[in-house]
Amino acid sequence: MFQLNKTIVSEEILEKEFVCNLSACQGACCVDGDAGAPLDEEETKILAEIFPKVKPFLRPEGIKAIEEQGTHVVSDFVELETPLIDGKDCAYVIFDGKTALCGIEQAYNQGIVDWKKPVSCHLYPIRIKEYSDFAAVNYHKWHICDDACSLGQELGVPVYQFVKEALVRKFGQQWFDELDKVAKELKK
Repeated sequence: MFQLNKTIVSEEILEKEFVCNLSACQGACCVDGDAGAPLDEEETKILAEIFPKVKPFLRPEGIKAIEEQGTHVVSDFVELETPLIDGKDCAYVIFDGKTALCGIEQAYNQGIVDWKKPVSCHLYPIRIKEYSDFAAVNYHKWHICDDACSLGQELGVPVYQFVKEALVRKFGQQWFDELDKVAKELKK
């Protein structure tokens, strides 16, 4: 672990390699697990605002879950999350054949909304835990991403490089540039 401004960063995000392999996992991170995608307070407002524009991209069961539960939920651990369909799929998930995709991201890709998706989804496999004085930036290992780890190793892409756009979105370009310097120093 090392400190970078107001973050504590796990060296694993520099050392581990990762590239999503949708053809292998088919978007399992959007449908497996027992919780929705983590959200921050600002994202809950964005979801409420964009829902009418995203709704045409969603499956009927996703729309129903959102209309019954809201555009976000509060977990048993008092954390903000996306709602689930019957405790499984994220309510915003759509499918292209067997592959799970994000309905929000599809609306973004078509220029309907200007918000790509929750930053926690964009950052995966990095997870951020906010504390009062700092944020912890950690690598999250999940067996459903074994193919992504293999592809990352094959291509030689470290986790932090794979999620560069999301890290810049979360912490800014200057923070990312400093992280990149640390990564290059550690390789020496």
